[in-house]
Amino acid sequence: MNSRIGRVILAMALIGLGVATRPVTAQNVPESTAPPPASPPSVTVLGSQEVQGILGREIRSTADENMGRIVDVLVDGEGRTRAAIIDFGGFLGVGSRKVAVDWKALHFVPTAAKKYGIVLELTRDQVKPAPEYKEGKPTIVLGASGNLESIP
Repeated sequence: MNSRIGRVILAMALIGLGVATRPVTAQNVPESTAPPPASPPSVTVLGSQEVQGILGREIRSTADENMGRIVDVLVDGEGRTRAAIIDFGGFLGVGSRKVAVDWKALHFVPTAAKKYGIVLELTRDQVKPAPEYKEGKPTIVLGASGNLESIP
């Protein structure tokens, strides 16, 4: 690549990141408080066949029962995915309730349409007695074996 073109691209990237292109001197900012030079952010390109959103996606049991739809995903303070909130039960949205299920109880399986089906390792009978999820209240998560666990 032509070095002039490379410098122009670098200058444009730095301007786009809001980094000044003129040198920092003692008159502008004391050297001891000058921020470290900014590095350009990394970029990852994900193809539409590799990833897809899951909110609103239907959940099926291993017995192919309709378990509801994912309406939210809970993560802990370290960013680890802990639970999926499923809008469970009811008919056409009437009588449904939100239930938190352990993320490990979900499996993403390829389907013929090149989308992933989401399968829950629990039956409707195992999910029915689970307490309702209410935002702002302590969350009780239904585990893969049907046991209940509290998330603070």
